[in-house]
Amino acid sequence: MPSLQKKPSTDFGVLFMSLGVVLISLSSSFVTAAAAAARDEVGKEWKEAEALLKWKASLDNQSQSLLPSWGGGGRGHPCNWVGIACDELGSLTHLNLSSLGLRGTLYKLSFSSFTNLLTIDLSSNSLYGNIPDQIGNISKLTNLNLAFNNLSGPIPTSIGNLSNLSGLFLHENYLSGSLPPEIGKLQILGFLLLKSNHLSGSIPQVVGTMRSLWQLDLSVNFFTGGIPTSIGNLSNLEFLFLYWNQLTGSIPEELGSLRYLKVFQLTGNNLSGAIPASIGNMANMGSLLFSMNKLSGSIPSTIGNLTKLSYLGLFMNNLSGSIPREMDNLTNFIKFQLSDNKLTGHLPQHVCQAGSLEKIAASNNHLTGPIPKSLKNCTSLIRVTLKGNQLIGNITEDFGIYPNLYFIDLSGNHLYGELSSKWGQCHNLTYLNVSNNKISGSIPLELSEASQLGKLDLSSNHLIGKIPKELGLLKSLLSLLLSNNQLSGNIPSEIGMLSHVTDLNLAENNLSGLIPTQLGECSELLFLNLSKNILEGRIPSSIGSLQSLENLDLSWNMLIGKILPQLGDSLRLEILYLSHNNLSGSIPSTFDDISSLTSIDISYNELEGPIPNQKAFREASDEAFRNNKGLCGNATGLKACIQNPYGKRGNKFVLKILIPVLASIFLIFIIVGVLRISCQRVRNTEAKPRDIQNDDVFAIWSFDGKMVYENIIEATEEFDSKYCIGVGGYGSVYKAELPTSQVVAVKKLHPLPNGEKSNQKAFISEIRALTEIRHRNIVKLYGFCSHPRHSLLIYEYLEGGSLVHLLNNEEQAKAFDWIKRDNVVKDVANALSYMHHDCSHPIIHRDISSKNVLLDLECVAHISDFDTARLLKLDSSNWTSLAGTIGYMAPELAYTMEINEKCDVYSFGVLALEIIMGKHPGDLISSLSSSLPSSSTFTTHMPLNDVLDQRLSLPTNKVASDVLSIAKIAIACLQTIPQSRPTMKQVSQDLLTQKPDLTKPLHMITLGEVVDVRGSTV
Repeated sequence: MPSLQKKPSTDFGVLFMSLGVVLISLSSSFVTAAAAAARDEVGKEWKEAEALLKWKASLDNQSQSLLPSWGGGGRGHPCNWVGIACDELGSLTHLNLSSLGLRGTLYKLSFSSFTNLLTIDLSSNSLYGNIPDQIGNISKLTNLNLAFNNLSGPIPTSIGNLSNLSGLFLHENYLSGSLPPEIGKLQILGFLLLKSNHLSGSIPQVVGTMRSLWQLDLSVNFFTGGIPTSIGNLSNLEFLFLYWNQLTGSIPEELGSLRYLKVFQLTGNNLSGAIPASIGNMANMGSLLFSMNKLSGSIPSTIGNLTKLSYLGLFMNNLSGSIPREMDNLTNFIKFQLSDNKLTGHLPQHVCQAGSLEKIAASNNHLTGPIPKSLKNCTSLIRVTLKGNQLIGNITEDFGIYPNLYFIDLSGNHLYGELSSKWGQCHNLTYLNVSNNKISGSIPLELSEASQLGKLDLSSNHLIGKIPKELGLLKSLLSLLLSNNQLSGNIPSEIGMLSHVTDLNLAENNLSGLIPTQLGECSELLFLNLSKNILEGRIPSSIGSLQSLENLDLSWNMLIGKILPQLGDSLRLEILYLSHNNLSGSIPSTFDDISSLTSIDISYNELEGPIPNQKAFREASDEAFRNNKGLCGNATGLKACIQNPYGKRGNKFVLKILIPVLASIFLIFIIVGVLRISCQRVRNTEAKPRDIQNDDVFAIWSFDGKMVYENIIEATEEFDSKYCIGVGGYGSVYKAELPTSQVVAVKKLHPLPNGEKSNQKAFISEIRALTEIRHRNIVKLYGFCSHPRHSLLIYEYLEGGSLVHLLNNEEQAKAFDWIKRDNVVKDVANALSYMHHDCSHPIIHRDISSKNVLLDLECVAHISDFDTARLLKLDSSNWTSLAGTIGYMAPELAYTMEINEKCDVYSFGVLALEIIMGKHPGDLISSLSSSLPSSSTFTTHMPLNDVLDQRLSLPTNKVASDVLSIAKIAIACLQTIPQSRPTMKQVSQDLLTQKPDLTKPLHMITLGEVVDVRGSTV
């Protein structure tokens, strides 16, 4: 009988068949799931791409052109687009479009489409409008950077939903409203930067719960109330910035718990009370700035525990008492600033023991005793300000030679000794003021070696001897003050070589001889005081040619002759003191129409005849006229002048003269009227500037404008000439150090008679232009003030000075190497490209030249002086009057007054050549303009290296390629036909393009090879 038992092989077959069915089923499920996942990823990528393209379309046309890879060009996948990074699955994780110049809003950017986004960096663009609430939907976001834009409105409360955020950067915008309490939910946030916005209200206590904060910056806003004590709980905090707000109350003791804090800044608030002793617990503190508050009491001795402290700023408070001895333990100072308090006692003697001190300022206190001995060997010192104390010491022995020193003010102390001849070795020195001391001896002629000196004030000392003629070599000198000494001899004629001097005061000495006619060559002179000497002879006629002169004091001398009639032609003369001389004759009739004059004194002379019918003369006291030969007129203490002593014959004589004169005047009025009517149409085409309604406005400055205005008046001592650093066609520029130690440049417009409208137009033009601009290579306008007394523009102060000054200085030009020059050319090109192509209305500068390019200490270039700038109206022609600097203006301006961007392009070409040549390319431009149409006729095969600045060695390798590129681009910009010139956008892009290595050495390339046959190289 056959067996009923199943064979093992049959059982295994069934098993394998069953397993196979299962595996096939699972495989099918996996394939289906994978396919679904793939479809989801494709859908997500499509959704992200669609969201990005929709946002791009919402930007302005110029911005869209900056993103050519988005949506086309054979690189359709979003991960290949510029500024985009993705993970392995192709999902967008990083969006970085910083510094592209994008203009638009964030409204059309669908943040919820980017579920895996980790970082957003849209900083340094021109984005505006509110931050959308939708931004809180990106749950994985770790870094959000929207800094340096024009965003406004409140910080959305949805920010609190970004629980993974470690960095929030919203600084340098126009955000307003209060800081939302929801910010406290960001428990792993390390960086919270909200500086320079318009945020207000109190700082919420909830900030103190953000235990991961490493840097908190709420500075330059409008926060009020006290500093939350809860901030003392931020145990990881290393940087705390609360400066320039409106905080009140005292500094909480609890902040002493911040043991890791390295930088603590409270400057510019309304904090009061004492500095807490707990400050001494901050063992890692490197920078402590409490300046410009209302702090009182003494400096706590515990501050001596801060052995790592390198920057201490306590100036402009009400601190009193002596400086604690424990501060002698602090030897690592870089900046030490205690000015404008009520401190007594001695300065710390070891303040520069480590040799790192750069700035020391303790002015306007009641300090006594010696100057710190450690200063003598402090080679890093660049600025010393100890004026207005009772410090005692030998100026020769207590001061060394500081190779980097640029500013020293020791005025108003009890220093003695003689000026060291070695001070001339301080080649960077720009400001030297040792006035109101007890310094003796003669003026060392070696001071003339300090070639950068802009102000030299040795007044009110005991100096003797002659004024060294070598001082005439100080070509940068703006202010020379030697008054109230015992100097003798003649005034050196070489003083006339000081072509930029604005303030010359030699009063109250024993100077004799004639006034040098060469003083008339000081064409920028504003204040001239030679009073209380024994000068003789006549007033040189050259003095009358000083059209910038505002204050002239020649009193108490032995001068003879007549008053110069040319002085009455001066448009700016405000003060005229000629008393106590032997001047004779009548006062010139030219003074009748000089409206700027406010104060006069002509007493104790031999003057006679009628005084001018001018306000300053009419309102002067009788002391201003006494002891003269026979003055008369409508003024206190003077007799009335006798009217028409010739009777009827005189009347007939007058009529014979008067009638033809009146007829001529009438004819002139007719001609002028016709001309005015014919010119009216041209004037009407110019844009009418917006009126400034407020009499005292700081509309841009982010804090109390009235306070800043008063600070400027105080800092410049009512615009004393000693602070003047430049004079232009529209105004004078003053350097002002605010109580915060911030240095600004203040342009005060000239008060022109009957020219107020012209000046107001320049004033508004500059404001309108600069408020349209936000660019790192354009000088920053902090604010403006339109006031009956002064029209002011306040800018950032750039310590590097003007480009023309640098190129004209042998030592500085040698240090201005090819890489720096290349960068300056690029900086200017970038700024002009931005002005022409990235602003809502193109801005034409109209005066691009080396005098209007300023440099900071890192040699970064900034375009300045926008008083001739114009906003172009795109839908009409743009006609205007001629403006600019001779040698930089486009040739077409000689026959047309229509301006466009190509005028600036031409000026840029001149400037670029000037930078690589080291001088203005005047003759070369003439050759180029006649040779550009045909390269075959171009000059005479001159080598390019013969044209380059000979003070530098010939550039090599990549630098040589860049210099050759600059030369080509500059020449292309000099095309006679404006349409043949490139745009500044093309220029900027071409300069940034990496250049191939030269095929032959630079010295073998001729100028003919630089010029393209087509006349364009871009």
